[in-house]
Amino acid sequence: MKVVVFGPHQRVGALVGDQVVDLNAAAALRQQAELVPSQLQQLIEGGDRALDAAEAAVEYALRQAGPQATVNAAPVLQPASAVKLHRPQPSPATRIACAGGNYAQHTAGMGTGLAAGQRRTPEEAFQFIRQAGYWGFWKTPHVVAGPEDEVIYPARTERLDYEGEAAVVLGKPAKDVRAGQGSGYFWGVTLHFDYSIRDRRDAPMPMTFALNKNFDTSSALGPCIVVRELDPHDVAVQTRVNGEVRQDYNTRDMVFSFEDFLEYLSRDLTLLPGDIISGGSGAGTAMDSTPRGADGFIPPDRFLKVGDVVEVASPAIGVLRNRIVAKPAST
Repeated sequence: MKVVVFGPHQRVGALVGDQVVDLNAAAALRQQAELVPSQLQQLIEGGDRALDAAEAAVEYALRQAGPQATVNAAPVLQPASAVKLHRPQPSPATRIACAGGNYAQHTAGMGTGLAAGQRRTPEEAFQFIRQAGYWGFWKTPHVVAGPEDEVIYPARTERLDYEGEAAVVLGKPAKDVRAGQGSGYFWGVTLHFDYSIRDRRDAPMPMTFALNKNFDTSSALGPCIVVRELDPHDVAVQTRVNGEVRQDYNTRDMVFSFEDFLEYLSRDLTLLPGDIISGGSGAGTAMDSTPRGADGFIPPDRFLKVGDVVEVASPAIGVLRNRIVAKPAST
């Protein structure tokens, strides 16, 4: 089931072909509205019972109720083209844990830990990642973009990068998760844009607050969350900038799996339903595909510009599309 957040009240629905089914309203047709909440966070917290009822409600709405069915004068089914799809962010408190340097070819292009001009082969990069261990960062933006939303170009950068990624949404509390048990905590799979500031820092510091990863609209999610239908470790991901394919990879090439990161992150820390783990970026970002000069200078040509249209897509999930816009003038 493709779960979406839609409409002016940001209700939770199912995207079926070119239609959106209001899950709570569809359940009401079967006198089960109390089992299927109208909001995404509550649907996730409802677990298997809520999902079972939601799937049954969708089938009933499509096969028996028909396109004219209404609940409280509101349609149960609507054309997808007639509704606004919002970011499938379970709640404003959702945390996004992002895997860093988790694909060998991306890391090889980044030259992490090497002097300017030096390079690793993908095989060497794989071993480097395994030996270095887990690395990542938290994204905590209050403003997250969704499908067809605008992404604000930060005033403090001249090199805004894109990283199209697949991500898992947790379905239940997770703490001290043991190796091999992580898949039971995954509720669904979505797409995530990790927008990143790539300007060089004059003096690297051990604690930087991850400000290069956190600014308004530094994350985008969508267009849906695929539930019960998709193996997160076999997701094709493609990123396009103004129609040009920049990234084209599959999550099966992750060095550390989603389960590995869940085990690592949940030690002594309780992760909550709706929290998200993004698996990292494959090769093809502006940063890893731009040749550097001997002085380490990175030309800005392949980085995003105001007016660019950026898409991350997967056949099983859909297309998450954003337009880069200038930061509004302060008032």
